[in-house]
Amino acid sequence: MASMLLNTMRTCGVNPSWSARFGSRALSTTTQLQAQVQTKSKKTLARPGVKNIVLVEGVRTPFLMSGTTYADLMPHDLARAALQNLLRRTGLPKDAVDYIIYGTVIQEVKTSNVAREAALGAGFSDKIPAHTVTMACISSNQAMTSAVGMIAAGQCDAVVAGGVEFMSDVPIRHSRKMRKTMLSLNKAKTLGQRLSLIGSIRMAHFAPELPAVAEFSTAETMGHSADRLAAAFAVSRLEQDEFALRSHTLAKKAQDGGLLEDVISFKVPGRDIVSKDNGIRPSSMEQMGKLKAAFVKPHGTVTAANSSFLTDGASAVLIMSEEKALAMGFKPKAYLRDFVYVSQDPKDQLLLGPTYATPKVLERAGLSLSDIDVFEFHEAFAGQILANLKAMDSDWFAQTYMGRKSKVVAPPMEKFNLWGGSLSLGHPFGATGCRLVTTAAHRLKKEGGQYGLVAACAAGGQGHAMVVEAYPQ
Repeated sequence: MASMLLNTMRTCGVNPSWSARFGSRALSTTTQLQAQVQTKSKKTLARPGVKNIVLVEGVRTPFLMSGTTYADLMPHDLARAALQNLLRRTGLPKDAVDYIIYGTVIQEVKTSNVAREAALGAGFSDKIPAHTVTMACISSNQAMTSAVGMIAAGQCDAVVAGGVEFMSDVPIRHSRKMRKTMLSLNKAKTLGQRLSLIGSIRMAHFAPELPAVAEFSTAETMGHSADRLAAAFAVSRLEQDEFALRSHTLAKKAQDGGLLEDVISFKVPGRDIVSKDNGIRPSSMEQMGKLKAAFVKPHGTVTAANSSFLTDGASAVLIMSEEKALAMGFKPKAYLRDFVYVSQDPKDQLLLGPTYATPKVLERAGLSLSDIDVFEFHEAFAGQILANLKAMDSDWFAQTYMGRKSKVVAPPMEKFNLWGGSLSLGHPFGATGCRLVTTAAHRLKKEGGQYGLVAACAAGGQGHAMVVEAYPQ
């Protein structure tokens, strides 16, 4: 498919110069945006007989590059910090939550149900059930929508959802031969059996199995797939570097402007207080252009500068029925409305989840793309984002692969990831979803918009999208 996409996309009339869309318009001010969206008057997505479910609050630890200040912690330490700060911000009694759900991807074997361990460590009542979900980069999205489902079904009124990822210390296993030998040693009954097993150990037994961000079904790393996808959609190295620079520039502006309200201050044991993401580093096109290909060598276009980096971090959100939230005196941030999950070919369409999920969620909500005031898309790679935008703007792709008569249409860049994204803020796999939703809610309030759309790709060729509606001020 990749070669067919490449040949066809080059001749199907897709706008070849996306860099023009990342110029001054992309850096338009909040005041300009507010003036644009305030002229609109839209209906609410509330439906008769359907329970309104709201986002009350969202927090996250600072997202830090792996191997830095969080290096000596464990995943549940970060998740616990997020939960504790959620309690502080909301003043929520520790026994007022009905359920806790966390998402994570690479699990620490000692705390496989990290939701439960973090909840107990944060001081929540031990009577509150908790479970952990995993769905690659949309794990905390799954945690949130699971919470929505439980509230909609009448099982709960208040659920805490979140996510955590800790890349500073990932499980590294012995080789399978060594594991089998060690398990056999544990079962050996005589000294002779033990000595025989020990004598069978060879140097090859000591080769470790390292975790990799790779597809089990295809054995391809996500970075390699992103590079192929960028090539298939004729996304140039220049375009990718420009988009990455845009992400860092906007993130820095948002950070300096105090817009990243969800970030908490966290006293790392034995270290300093951390209060800011440390991966935001606006560079220059010249500096970025010096980097070599990271995956497809030597001619690939995906580099360390235009990819998201390995990140440690945790997030948490409080989700409630509107009735319960108001009864407890809370002022919700947003309504959580329609959402969808999608799956497609994990080899050639691994990272195209947003393209498939966006039209489906808009159709469920009865909205058009022009109704959306705020877009928050997960930025795994600049090439992945740009490939999705080109796919969304292609009639050919829509007709050939999506069964649609016409293109989805790409989001306007003046509404797209205006406070930075995963390329700059960081991407703790299990925690990013909550950041996206909380950021969408905050931007809607700041910019005076009504509807936000969150979308993300994930390993396995999966994807997610959700519509968020601003809560009346």
